[in-house]
Amino acid sequence: MSALKQNKSLDFLKQNAIYFVLLVLLGIIIMQDSSFLSLRNFSNILTQSSVRLIIALGVAGLLVTQGTDLSAGRQVGLAAVISATLLQAMDNMNRVFPDLAEIPIPVVILIVCAIGAVIGLVNGVVIAYLNVTPFIATMGTMIIVYGINSLYYDAVGSSPIAGFNEQFSTFAQGFFRLGSFKLSYITIYAAICSLFVWILWNKTRFGKNIFAIGGNPEAARVSGVNVTRNLVVIYMIAGVFYAFGGMLEAGRIGSATNNLGFMYELDAIAACVVGAFPSQAVWEQ
Repeated sequence: MSALKQNKSLDFLKQNAIYFVLLVLLGIIIMQDSSFLSLRNFSNILTQSSVRLIIALGVAGLLVTQGTDLSAGRQVGLAAVISATLLQAMDNMNRVFPDLAEIPIPVVILIVCAIGAVIGLVNGVVIAYLNVTPFIATMGTMIIVYGINSLYYDAVGSSPIAGFNEQFSTFAQGFFRLGSFKLSYITIYAAICSLFVWILWNKTRFGKNIFAIGGNPEAARVSGVNVTRNLVVIYMIAGVFYAFGGMLEAGRIGSATNNLGFMYELDAIAACVVGAFPSQAVWEQ
């Protein structure tokens, strides 16, 4: 009996080793700076992590299907630069498009999300219909998207795009004050996106199909699941999340360059893997 308990304890330690490591690191940080546990610092961490969470929500669906997306960070950068050029204040002396009328935020969201969906469509078609490995396909997309973003960025002046209008600044930087704690709007957007993904995975046929594809694509195909179409759709959804996250990141920082979003895909993938995001058990009731 004691040997059985010992084996269970060892299994528990092996399965949760990463969390013990994180607790140790957290303890070291707290000893170095006691203000780390303050509500203000927690609010800052939550706000800064929220955009990464939105991007990770897009990556998660791809990991479920045994795919990945190395172009996520570059898509974030493209969306950030495009939204930044469209949402500058009318009285900004360095306005990229001085003759452009003020565009409502919902319209800009639709524009950048449509661009993200198109890029996701390209990824999905190349992977699902041309049978190119996701790693190779999205690496190519990463290079292409960064090239397009750099050309656009150079064309509009090659300097950080800033000076956003008040509405966009409030949209991305606003918060609710709860005592000494600030609940940012971005955190609320991330929570809404998380709820959407939870519903998508658990309450729709599409979500069940995605997990079926991740488990065994051939078995899913035999069962009547349109594997290629579902793969294309999941990459398009991922592109929409990247675009929305890029727009929010530009607003949160207050400026955008063509290098914004660099390596964000690694943060997203790491968050999913460490959090066991691709596992169906995480999303089941």
